[in-house]
Amino acid sequence: MTRVDFYSNASDKLRLARQIAHKAWRSGMQVLIYSPDAALLEQLDQLWWHDPPDAFLPHARASASHAALTPIVLAEDIGQLPHCGALINLGDDPPGFFSRFERMIEIVGLDAPDKDAARQRWRFYHSRGYPLHNHDMAGTK
Repeated sequence: MTRVDFYSNASDKLRLARQIAHKAWRSGMQVLIYSPDAALLEQLDQLWWHDPPDAFLPHARASASHAALTPIVLAEDIGQLPHCGALINLGDDPPGFFSRFERMIEIVGLDAPDKDAARQRWRFYHSRGYPLHNHDMAGTK
């Protein structure tokens, strides 16, 4: 059964997504970062090319021909799922395909609408019996 981890009170969701993806990649896990927002994925892609400059993460957009060979994939389309290790959701809703993954990671920011959407996702997973874990990121960078 998919393990679901919530990282709440994230001051910078994209930087935290990078940190989590980096840790998962270092441990040998493949990662899919999902968002239905193409602009958000583009922003994340650009951030990863420049910050930090000495710690490049091997990643590709799901539409790239080499995506299946790349350990970290950015996807906006649920039809583009080359990996089933860890899924980092940057969308407001639970992805309908999350149960294919070993781990589901939800990152929750500081603003009220993001927290409300996360509460709905938490209830969704809880009502279906998924093991839930919360990591409070308040005060961390």
